[in-house]
Amino acid sequence: MCFGIDRTDVHLELDDETALVTASTSGLGKASATALAAEGANVVLCGRDEERLDAALDDVRKEAVGNVEGVSADITDPDDMAALVDATVEAFGGLDHLVLSAGGPPSGPFLDTDEGDWYDAYDLLVMSVVRAVKAAHPYLSESDAGTVTAITSTSVETPIEGLVLSNAVRRGVIGLIETLAVELAPEIRANAVLPGTFETPRIGSLVEQGVERGDYADYESGIEEWGVGIPEGRVGDPRELGDVVAFLASERASYVNGVSLPIDGGVLLE
Repeated sequence: MCFGIDRTDVHLELDDETALVTASTSGLGKASATALAAEGANVVLCGRDEERLDAALDDVRKEAVGNVEGVSADITDPDDMAALVDATVEAFGGLDHLVLSAGGPPSGPFLDTDEGDWYDAYDLLVMSVVRAVKAAHPYLSESDAGTVTAITSTSVETPIEGLVLSNAVRRGVIGLIETLAVELAPEIRANAVLPGTFETPRIGSLVEQGVERGDYADYESGIEEWGVGIPEGRVGDPRELGDVVAFLASERASYVNGVSLPIDGGVLLE
């Protein structure tokens, strides 16, 4: 999907800058990597599954103006995170933009989650950010355009039923980003985006399951149903989120620091 955007008229002047996007083999991380590469940045993707990483590289390179490389890494592994940053710097000579994406923790209500679930969610969502920023900081601080952008969720503003781990733990990321926005300024800007409902592979899989159950006549009607109740009247295209991430990395957003920006079609306004 692409809604009214002529991308040939979008020039964010990210040429020769380098961006590292974590958990970027699918969904919103991949869309962010694609948008950055299309704007001229050199981009490093990462993921645990090498087959998915190779497939994502092929897709991102189709739209890339800058160079695109991939590194196999687990964002919950401290050694992998340090090696990922080192590989990025080795490939492109520096690091200007760090985009922090992560898969969601398991769903479920509070009483069905045990202590291990909480520690795992914290490691996935918060400690991955801590480790990445610490590893990247020396290079970001040397850049004339250093930025950190965390992809979180609208659940940090309004809890989503059945997602207690995401609702609670992702708020720690927002507190960290707001702290970094003060402590690392003016060399580095730190912001967060709060995605609503997007047509990611996860949502697509849920729709396909609904089609199989007979909940929807077909995939298209299922996607339309997911858009009911969103003021914009539809779910989002992941690239619409990616374009905002690319903007936040650009000089045009040079006075944007410490914000948590909903990208949700207006849901949080209700």
